[in-house]
Amino acid sequence: MSEPALNVLAVVGSLQRTSITRVVIQHVAAQMRREGCAVDILDFLKEPLALYNPDTAHDLPGYAELQARVDRADVILLGTPDYHGSLSGAMKNFLDHFWHEFAGKLFATIVASHEKGLTVTDQLRTVARQCYAWTLPYGIAFTEELDVKHGQIVSETLQQRLTMFTRDARVYGSVLAHQRLADLSGNDPGFMARHRPKQT
Repeated sequence: MSEPALNVLAVVGSLQRTSITRVVIQHVAAQMRREGCAVDILDFLKEPLALYNPDTAHDLPGYAELQARVDRADVILLGTPDYHGSLSGAMKNFLDHFWHEFAGKLFATIVASHEKGLTVTDQLRTVARQCYAWTLPYGIAFTEELDVKHGQIVSETLQQRLTMFTRDARVYGSVLAHQRLADLSGNDPGFMARHRPKQT
């Protein structure tokens, strides 16, 4: 019996129509599909997400469906432009909506930046840590014109790095997904114990 497909949620954290973040996210999503993953792309240009309000967000139309998509994911690809050394408002808004659903999962980060995206990558890792998620030990950063131009990836170096990134997200995402399920269904102590279904 074959292993179930790895579920990947690819989040496009840019609202720009010609976003290079979207180009790279779509490239990675296509590559992961070719490698047997089930990929769900969440693009806020096509699926606007209301500004997070803890008093009302959970009752808004579409929230339960989005929560189910996040909950189903084993790997969460986070693609964002670098705005003034920080992640985009659209990405931060998405992350504000969830935390419980991220626990034990793998975050893989993609940053469009003219400054290497280091602070943005660190901020995304901080969110992952606060939500008890894992991250790859590196992120992808790239630049408009140099790496992505006219909607195409033009850098061979970026192509090679994305191949490595896709492989690592799939391999380590699978390992973590398997362990997360074991921890949720087992009795051993560990940080995932708090996320086990309540016994009735």
